[in-house]
Amino acid sequence: MKRYVKNPKDAPQDSEFELEKVIEGARKIRERRLYPTSVALDEQTTRKLKEVAEEKGIPYQVLMRSFILEGLRRLEEDKKVG
Repeated sequence: MKRYVKNPKDAPQDSEFELEKVIEGARKIRERRLYPTSVALDEQTTRKLKEVAEEKGIPYQVLMRSFILEGLRRLEEDKKVG
């Protein structure tokens, strides 16, 4: 069962988040232009990504994006240290 929603009407009424703040944050994110890319992954990796994303309650594409951004952040930190 997915724990994320795309439509505010589908959000659980007992949500611990303030819906207005979530919508405002989503609008800010939407204002940044995202460019679609393609990454070829084997079936096992894709399946594992989807499992982890399901556990976290997020779409697997969002999980992949967070992994990429975290990796880039670490590379930048390493540059500063090294």
